[in-house]
Amino acid sequence: MQLNHLAGRCGWLRTGALICVLACALAACTTTQPQAPATALARLGLMLAPASLGASISLQQHLTVERQGRIDQLDAAVEVDQQQFNMVGLAFGQRVLSMNYDGKTLQSWRHPMLPSQVRVEDVMEDTQLTLWPLAAIRAALPPGWQIEQQGLRRTLSLQGEPVMVIDYSTPTPWDGKVELNNLRYHYHLTIESVSDAAAPSSTATP
Repeated sequence: MQLNHLAGRCGWLRTGALICVLACALAACTTTQPQAPATALARLGLMLAPASLGASISLQQHLTVERQGRIDQLDAAVEVDQQQFNMVGLAFGQRVLSMNYDGKTLQSWRHPMLPSQVRVEDVMEDTQLTLWPLAAIRAALPPGWQIEQQGLRRTLSLQGEPVMVIDYSTPTPWDGKVELNNLRYHYHLTIESVSDAAAPSSTATP
């Protein structure tokens, strides 16, 4: 998949509607190896293989992050197939973030003006926690972590204490709106998705 092609397709929202409070960060192309569970106490370090999604999807997303009274918005294009996970993020009509994960290596690029707090690993982890089947997530969880789903609500817990609650508007996680409430880091992420394609089935298995 060509990331520049994805960026071009992501002009589905008017750039004037985008809000991105910019902070200093150095531009960097990075290569990140999957983290060992022992280092994932602050975050899970979740890096699931693209094939474990069990479907091929192509999404256009609008993300709204609310944290400490601040609201940031970002458009994103996401494509997942058996071999690759690709995401491109846009703000002000410019590409600010891109990542590619082939199940072994995460390659990423970030705009110099992207807030340093936005880590590509965290973006991918939140994306996988919302989209991937429970069984795939459970198999990768470090000791002490649990994930359950009841109806349209998914709850991630550490030592029995909820740390993240995800609410879906539809049974298929990549359709409609998803609201992720991170109780540990105190942010609320709303993801509104439009699916370009999904195969082999448009119905997800929790």
